[in-house]
Amino acid sequence: MSMEFDSFVLTAAVADLTEEPVARDHADAVEFRMDLADEPLSALESYDGELPILATNRPEWEGGGWDGDDAARLEALAEATAVDAVDAIDVELESCRSGDADGVLETARERDVAVVASAHDFEATPDEIEMIETLTDACEYADVGKIAVTAETRADTLAVLAVTHLLSSDGKTVATMAMGEAGSHTRAVAPVYGSKIGYAPVDPAEATAPGQYDLETLSRLVSELE
Repeated sequence: MSMEFDSFVLTAAVADLTEEPVARDHADAVEFRMDLADEPLSALESYDGELPILATNRPEWEGGGWDGDDAARLEALAEATAVDAVDAIDVELESCRSGDADGVLETARERDVAVVASAHDFEATPDEIEMIETLTDACEYADVGKIAVTAETRADTLAVLAVTHLLSSDGKTVATMAMGEAGSHTRAVAPVYGSKIGYAPVDPAEATAPGQYDLETLSRLVSELE
């Protein structure tokens, strides 16, 4: 497993793996959005790129594009772990908590594929205690606990950064970001406080979350702030 998240990993978020060559100059990995691709497993099997893959198959109920059977969605994600280039997968924390993702988690462990357990709030920023509980819970299930919230004020962004600093200082591996205009700068600043994963589209027109920088811009900002 080469994607160990002991240092910051900048991923190029793509729904088309043929974009990988364009991402190589700035990204450490590719987040492949299976839920936004036409034939995701076929695309993975034919992938011959250089960057390792973080595979995500996001359901509609968590802001993604998969609108079919949830068991089939998780089964496809489990199948993705058989592809050599897939070093990590993203599983929704809610699926981990319900037990629906037990098979995916077990398969990933057997194949030495890292797991990111993620939670998203598209409405607001929870209070710090709730964010700490969510991330701590996510870290129990996975190698990385990820939270993406929606910031409306600078106080919201400060809360996200404070939680990031607290948990990373406690030895937990987390990925954090605040969506929306008020929170966009957290994508560049959160790594300073210990966030281990960043997400950015190669083309800014293909952003998969509000407030995302394009890949080249985020790469430059993170590098300058290191």
